Amino acid sequence: MAVRALLLLAALAAAAASGTEALSLDVHHRYSSTVREWAEAAGHPGHRAPPAGTAEYYAALAAHDLRRRSLASAPAPAPAPGGPLAFADGNDTFRFNAFGFLHYAVVALGTPNVTFLVALDTGSDLFWVPCDCVKCAPLSDPTYGDLRFDVYSPGKSSTSRKVPCSSSLCDLQTQCGAASSSCPYSIEYLSDNTSSNGVLVEDVLYLTTESGQSKITQVPITFGCGQVQTGSFLGSAAPNGLLGLGMDSKSVPSLLASKGIAANSFSMCFGEDGHGRINFGDTGSSDQLETPLNIYKQNPYYNISVTDVTVGNKTFGTKFSVVVDSGTSFTALSDPMYTEITTSFNAQAKEKKNQPDSSLPFEFCYTLSAKGDINTPNISLTTKGGSIFPVNNPIIGITDTSSKPIGYCLAIMKSEGVNLIGENFMSGLKVVFDRERLVLGWKTFNCYNVDNSSKLPVNPNPSSVPTKPALGPSSSNPEATRGPSPNITQIDVPQPSSSSSIQWHSSRTLIAGIALLCLASL
Repeated sequence: MAVRALLLLAALAAAAASGTEALSLDVHHRYSSTVREWAEAAGHPGHRAPPAGTAEYYAALAAHDLRRRSLASAPAPAPAPGGPLAFADGNDTFRFNAFGFLHYAVVALGTPNVTFLVALDTGSDLFWVPCDCVKCAPLSDPTYGDLRFDVYSPGKSSTSRKVPCSSSLCDLQTQCGAASSSCPYSIEYLSDNTSSNGVLVEDVLYLTTESGQSKITQVPITFGCGQVQTGSFLGSAAPNGLLGLGMDSKSVPSLLASKGIAANSFSMCFGEDGHGRINFGDTGSSDQLETPLNIYKQNPYYNISVTDVTVGNKTFGTKFSVVVDSGTSFTALSDPMYTEITTSFNAQAKEKKNQPDSSLPFEFCYTLSAKGDINTPNISLTTKGGSIFPVNNPIIGITDTSSKPIGYCLAIMKSEGVNLIGENFMSGLKVVFDRERLVLGWKTFNCYNVDNSSKLPVNPNPSSVPTKPALGPSSSNPEATRGPSPNITQIDVPQPSSSSSIQWHSSRTLIAGIALLCLASL
């Protein structure tokens, strides 16, 4: 009981300027270094935790959230129009390497509520979860660790409603027997043989307001009752559902905006250690950089224009458009962009080029030097309008079977006819998808912090948000890793368990995890 009490400690600080200003909370999650110190001081040295930043660390946190309280008792009404929103268990997101190196969040649906760990995908639109399954991923598996998944069933939720074929959200009306029939859906994704099929339903999604006193609210949302999944959805990625964040009217941001519940914009923060945040209604801040979105009615993705690319000391002016896609693990580029960037990187890399495993999807890999230092040329993209999009983490570290660092790879894959900025290029950034102004905004940001410059509060839910673990200088201060040249980043190689801007993985883990290339829908 003493440890449990320690986990609830928070220091309240009244705002000095005005009695109406919000109070601030110093929140400590159950595995933070502060809580460990408290537990040991209280005589509980057995309060053990996985190392911060590891897959086990985030799996344990997410498993705790998936087992959280029932949310259906005494629900609050829908929030006032335009109010800031996050998921009921907070705005945290977690990168799971075992599930395609994507970011996931815990969401709650139905009455009584059922919780799901869903992949967050800006490259597709429909939100779906496993439901009355004919063919779905297993609910538990040794590869899941402590995670135990659930399945949604319309018949078990008192607030579930079918979506008829006559609905404006029904795209497959030609496959309906009658206007009153349940609307079917079928979505194919860019990844090979990956799809989700089922029927549309409506039920309540539990959200929380983020300004003033936090209140859990119910918002009716249309989503997919995913009865049959194929390909990567059977285990290697999004095994418990996918939340589409695209620009179509069926996506969650679109539905919230159309109901007047949140502004037509949202933000995602991608921490270098795998922790992140998502906030609906966040329209960004005055200090962010931005570029206009290219809107194509046939393919309404978050598409931007790149006018120049800088790799180390070389800049080339190849112009191309690229889709910013959180459902893509690693950036994929087609020629000539791919060849120009990779060959320039290779020419400036100090380490010896060597492929540790022929099955890896990365062409340019390198052996660590005897000193163990990594010297890589910096990469940045100049976008339409002149704003610089920094690539903070273009490489991924490779370990041997004993977890000893042996090399690294430039984490860019070659594609055919499609250019995708994946999550690895967004690492260390807060990215704002402003669909009202039709711009993409970004700034370098520590995802553990509160963005006080944002036009919308992003205070986390105290019950489920981790505090920042002890990080190296590369995470707390991006400039701390800069070498003597502004075009070169020099990084001292840590042990794989250390928090660092480099992600370290065995080649076997990478090959298994990158089975999913892209969750963008066709």
